Amino acid sequence: MRIVLVTGSDAKAREASEILGTEIERADLELPEIQAATVEDVAREKAREAFRRLERACVVEDSGLGFAAWNGLPGPYVKWFERAAGLEALCRSLDGFPDRRSTASCVLAFRSETQQLTAVGRIEGSIARAPRGSGGFGWDAIFVPEGGDRTFAEMSAAEKNAISHRRKAWEELRRMLRLWQEGR
Repeated sequence: MRIVLVTGSDAKAREASEILGTEIERADLELPEIQAATVEDVAREKAREAFRRLERACVVEDSGLGFAAWNGLPGPYVKWFERAAGLEALCRSLDGFPDRRSTASCVLAFRSETQQLTAVGRIEGSIARAPRGSGGFGWDAIFVPEGGDRTFAEMSAAEKNAISHRRKAWEELRRMLRLWQEGR
């Protein structure tokens, strides 16, 4: 089965291709993004709309970054926080808290005529005191994976892709699709 990744982000498409080890087909659709409490809800709704428009099997991705000190916020709203205030402000927002732990999540929602699958990948880490690094995209410059001392933006693409929340989500989706195709 041939599916298409629906994203406007060249970086997300490139990472997916690198993680999967193959070129993937990409469609750039302007999808509405509902305001929801979870990244999963946002991704599933985007997948429903993408399938409605494309009329073929597709995958959409959404990601979130939750701060332990903020009870999981900004979570699915991190893109809006980043756009409104910037990465430096996100870092500074935790300066009054002793806890800088964070969870990065990636949700891949697959939709076909007969199936909806949702794969989640998460990685624990912390928020840097200030943005660091020039690689990656989005909030990569502020997220330090657990056990490390560098942000995603300070890592090579191969280093990041080996451990990322996105890798975990793609591996889970691959497993789910295989089971579905096998009828299990």
